[in-house]
Amino acid sequence: MSNESERIDSASAPEPVGAYPHARRVGNLLFLSGVGPRRRGTKEIPGVTLDEAGRVVSYDIEAQCRSVFDNVRTILEESGSSWMNIVDVLVFLTNMREDFETYNRLYAEYFADNQPTRTTIEINCLPTPIAIELKVVAVVE
Repeated sequence: MSNESERIDSASAPEPVGAYPHARRVGNLLFLSGVGPRRRGTKEIPGVTLDEAGRVVSYDIEAQCRSVFDNVRTILEESGSSWMNIVDVLVFLTNMREDFETYNRLYAEYFADNQPTRTTIEINCLPTPIAIELKVVAVVE
């Protein structure tokens, strides 16, 4: 396996909020940077209502989950991989108690045919006002 690393920047996924690529390929492995629910070209977050000061007033975890999963799929496909090639998922939730049940139900729906290893952890915040972020490793065939 080659140790050369290829930077991958998606033309369709939301722009990164820092100095990092959407993904990096090393050999036949594809490592995605953390993926949130934003849409490309906007700072608006699906399912999130903010007040004038930019604080979260309310959010819809289902809308965020679906958007994150769609963004992951987009990056995978633009990188030459696919949803079925995901081998590991690290999930960050900001409210495990309130959001885990919905997230877990949707995860089971999206991963019905491919069940990668998974770790879900709660963190107190993410860099933008989102409630979920995924870190994914996939195989490129």
